[in-house]
Amino acid sequence: MRRSLTLAILPLAVAETLVWAALYYVFPALLPVWEQDFGWSRGEVSGAFTASLIVMALAAPRAGRLIDLGHERTMFLGAMVLGAVLLASLAWVTELWQFWAIWIAIGLVNACILYEACFAIITVLLGAKARSGITTVTLVAGFAGTVCFPAYFALTEAFGWRVAVQVFAAVTVLVSVPLAWVGLRALEHHRQPPADRPAETGGEGRAVLRKPAFWGLALGFAAVGLVHGMLISHIRPILGDAGLAAATAIFVASLMGPMQVVGRIVMVALQSRVDAFGAGVGAFGGMAVGLVLLLSAGAVPWLAVLFVLPYGACWGIMSIVRPVLTAEFLGRAGFGVISGMIAVPFVLGSAAGPIMSAWLWELAGYDLVLELSLGLALLGMASVIAAKRMA
Repeated sequence: MRRSLTLAILPLAVAETLVWAALYYVFPALLPVWEQDFGWSRGEVSGAFTASLIVMALAAPRAGRLIDLGHERTMFLGAMVLGAVLLASLAWVTELWQFWAIWIAIGLVNACILYEACFAIITVLLGAKARSGITTVTLVAGFAGTVCFPAYFALTEAFGWRVAVQVFAAVTVLVSVPLAWVGLRALEHHRQPPADRPAETGGEGRAVLRKPAFWGLALGFAAVGLVHGMLISHIRPILGDAGLAAATAIFVASLMGPMQVVGRIVMVALQSRVDAFGAGVGAFGGMAVGLVLLLSAGAVPWLAVLFVLPYGACWGIMSIVRPVLTAEFLGRAGFGVISGMIAVPFVLGSAAGPIMSAWLWELAGYDLVLELSLGLALLGMASVIAAKRMA
């Protein structure tokens, strides 16, 4: 049964990998290129990604509601097609307002297709068996950065960034959409007896806001979202500031995906001995260790290469434990809406990351970004521990 479920979810996992590469990692991959090509400041370019993530956060509860009401397939596939159109349209941008408008629209798309929506669909369909499905998706999709950074770099060097985004738009329509359709149909055969579909009242949303554990998780996830948003959106210039050459920085950034997969494999291997809460606390700690290594790279540059090992592995673990802890602490009834609501602070934290990183860099350089990130990782750990006690 477990092998059958894994095979059923693989097409969805590959589709999720490709849309992450196409519609999320494209931004950090091409940030330096856009900054140079358009002549806009780093803050102006990063602000578009921040706006995109804010829209993604605000749209997440509504996307969750559509999932609870049984419209997951139409929403998921339709948003992928729209995302491909928007990505391709970046090739014709000439003005800053056009760039911002497209990224704001991509934020709406991403609320319907990235991890929060995907994991909510898996949880609604598979119930208590969702952890296995989520793990499979994250094991495969962990390679999104590995696909994205080298591919965009190679395509941009050979043909220019405008061709690069059009290639990924075509891959989204021709590969991701059919795979997602197959994956969702396959998961229907493994559907567990569902909780009652909620009426359009929003009552479960109001109820969860009264739970102290919700606010503990919200603060913890917001903190870790801000950390990763500040780091990943500026990963190339941060590594360059640490003394790495451009090619080496691309290589290190590309390792983020494989290390996420390593972390998830370790979690699967230890799942009988380590529960989701223990894994989550450990993940916060491991990310903090990685940030300490990166902070120390000013004196010892090769530490910038090592930072990705604990940081990437623990970020990979974090993507599994977030939906699992949400279900364990807050329940599975109306999970689409609950997942969307708990995604709001996380994605808002991620949204603030790019622009905050740019501001802090202008103020005092990337060391200040990393110091703040370290403090936030420790705050996130404390918040999740508190949420466990309140739950």
